[in-house]
Amino acid sequence: MSLGWIAPDLMTVSRIRVLTTTRIGGVSQGPYSSRNLAGHVGDSPAAVAENRRRLVEALALPGEPAWLEQIHGARVLELNGEPPTVPADAAVTRERGVVLAVLTADCLPVVLAASDGSAVAVVHAGWRGMAAGIIEAAVEALAVAPAQLQAWLGPAIGPAAYEVGAEVRDAFVDQDTATAAAFAPGRPDKWQCDLYALARRRLSAAGVETVGGGEFCTYADRERFFSYRRDGQCGRMATLAWLMPNTKE
Repeated sequence: MSLGWIAPDLMTVSRIRVLTTTRIGGVSQGPYSSRNLAGHVGDSPAAVAENRRRLVEALALPGEPAWLEQIHGARVLELNGEPPTVPADAAVTRERGVVLAVLTADCLPVVLAASDGSAVAVVHAGWRGMAAGIIEAAVEALAVAPAQLQAWLGPAIGPAAYEVGAEVRDAFVDQDTATAAAFAPGRPDKWQCDLYALARRRLSAAGVETVGGGEFCTYADRERFFSYRRDGQCGRMATLAWLMPNTKE
């Protein structure tokens, strides 16, 4: 694990790269210190541009990541080299060298990869998007048998730090009573929500059997992660996934 990014140990699919950046290694100042990769949070545009340039260079990316305009919805885009043109919270590709990206600072990034290396997806899964079906929509968009997919849950806010109201619990339990196990009673009329458990339940229900990750808490780890719930004004990490370009054997 690099200080600058975290790579899953689960994603063993040949020639697919997956990672989540940390907040370390950029030029942003103040609440965005130091590697904020989001252009919509109030940071200096020049700092964001430099952080993105450094990311491309450090990882030797095959191209500029396809940055999405995320809206906590359930739209999935299929990208084949052209920049995203409409808001979406997930993207899939079957084209090598296209770098998919989602930005998070407590919400859950999910990566889905076909075991044969033919397709990959990234998902921005906050509670609203997850309740709306963004994970299932991404599984469907991949057009791969769910049992042939691997999933990785990147850094998100942990259940000890994620207090929600009854409306959040109801949004899930009204659809699937088994998701009640992902909510622990907290203060009066409040619940501690386990985003990781909710994602695992939805992936399982969609037929995805191989799921890893889910061991971080963005709120608790101030050194490595931005957290909107903790800090309010802050930067964003990126979760990237791409099919590595073809090379001669």
